[in-house]
Amino acid sequence: MTIYIPFIILIAFAVYLGNAAISIFLGIIFLTVLKPEDNFFSRRVGTIPLQIGIVLLGTTITLPYAWNLSANYLPWISLFVLGSFCTGLILGKILGIHQRLAFLLSSGAAICGATAMAAMAPIIKAKPQELLIAMTIVFLLNAIAIILFPIIGHYLEMSNFQFGAWSALAIHDTSSVIGSAMIYSEESAQVAATLKLGRTIWIIPLILFSNWIINRKAETTKFPIFILFFIFAILLNTFIGFSEIILEILKISSQSFLMLGLFCIGTQFNINDIKSISLKPLVLALILWLIVIPSSYWLVVYL
Repeated sequence: MTIYIPFIILIAFAVYLGNAAISIFLGIIFLTVLKPEDNFFSRRVGTIPLQIGIVLLGTTITLPYAWNLSANYLPWISLFVLGSFCTGLILGKILGIHQRLAFLLSSGAAICGATAMAAMAPIIKAKPQELLIAMTIVFLLNAIAIILFPIIGHYLEMSNFQFGAWSALAIHDTSSVIGSAMIYSEESAQVAATLKLGRTIWIIPLILFSNWIINRKAETTKFPIFILFFIFAILLNTFIGFSEIILEILKISSQSFLMLGLFCIGTQFNINDIKSISLKPLVLALILWLIVIPSSYWLVVYL
């Protein structure tokens, strides 16, 4: 029972901070210091908490709301998402990066960073260290973006709307998008949140497409049931319309389960496999980002 006390404390800390990369690292610290047995709870549940968090995330999204607020940009957002994702896969193949890791990095860059990668992980059967690498890279790029994007935006004399749209397209995680836009202006934050939601909805076709691509060669393809629950959750909120209080509770619950799931992923990590990390994934993410930043700026300013 003693091992469960630090386990609960670290999970509570991870949920409180609400940062994907930190949650994984706390799981790794728990694994390294306390060395839980192979049948310990966090190592047995696998990706179940992640899947629950993703389904709960669906209850905070309504299709009409996203459509009404981002209808003008939706075709461009869709083209941008598809272009970024495909470019990432092509670069991954050129650089000789494993398909699973290339899928994680490409989905994170194209859609919504940690959330997209967390959704992808159980579909493509990503190893804990692969998710760790992808999360770490995205965490570092997001940290840079929050600091540099507002500076670049002011230097380029972007309007509040332009900067909000640019942040929504070029930065990975939703929290970092909002963080960067809030530094610029309140209007930028509103625009960024709206357009980022349009990007986030692409999680659905991404998961379906990835499930087909990864598992099509298998003799029997097991369709991930949680995807159906995720779609049902979106439709439920769309047709019922949860109150603000319930939505807030669902958002908190979703983030809590996501952080718990990522912590559990950290406890499943094989420390010896850290030696296999190379610079190629970082190179892929940087090249893709250096393509995304100017192309999204051009899209926002000139179209």
